[in-house]
Amino acid sequence: MNFREKLYLMLAGVFIISLCLGNVIGITKFVVIPVPYFEDLIIPAGLLAYPFTFLATDLICELYGKDRAQHVVWTGFLLNIFMLFLMWLGHVLPDASGVSGSASTFESVYAFMKPNVIASMVAYLIAQSIDVNLFHFWKKFTNGKHLWLRNLGSTLGSQVVDTVCILSILYYTNNLGSDVTSLTVLGSLMLKSYAFKFLFALIDTPFFYLGVFLLKDKVQLNAATNDKK
Repeated sequence: MNFREKLYLMLAGVFIISLCLGNVIGITKFVVIPVPYFEDLIIPAGLLAYPFTFLATDLICELYGKDRAQHVVWTGFLLNIFMLFLMWLGHVLPDASGVSGSASTFESVYAFMKPNVIASMVAYLIAQSIDVNLFHFWKKFTNGKHLWLRNLGSTLGSQVVDTVCILSILYYTNNLGSDVTSLTVLGSLMLKSYAFKFLFALIDTPFFYLGVFLLKDKVQLNAATNDKK
């Protein structure tokens, strides 16, 4: 396997593991992120993994094109459905009492994960597709210039949709914490979740530039070599 395909598999792996981990831990715990000179951000622990999915798809978009990025989005969607099926199978099969290390822990994770996966998959499929299409819109609009614009423009736009979708679904299905009892509290939670994503998008932009700088020529050279074979 050549470098081009190995790198693609690695980026796809980062995307899928971040997506699956984010959905497993989801809203089982909310964490506090201190922000100097500003109000602390309170976000679901699963959100810590999710921004890496957008960095991975943006790199795949830039290095491999829209079709490959969209393929990863659909693959991630189907694998999360498969993960939910496996968890459901573990839930419905009888417990081997006296052997299980902690069946109650499994059931607690499953109880949180089930609505979280369903909600996040609806939001994810919409947001990731928007991210891929916005990325290529900005790339075409700027004639391939201003790398930062397509990275930030695609990620920040799509994450508005993602944040509103997933938290709205969880709120209206009563799967958020007992303190989230009004639209005002929900709105505050949305703002804090999006603020984290916004900050992450700013932080990951230099890494996006670095990744493109280090890898683009190698990927294109590898593709050209394979075309000659």
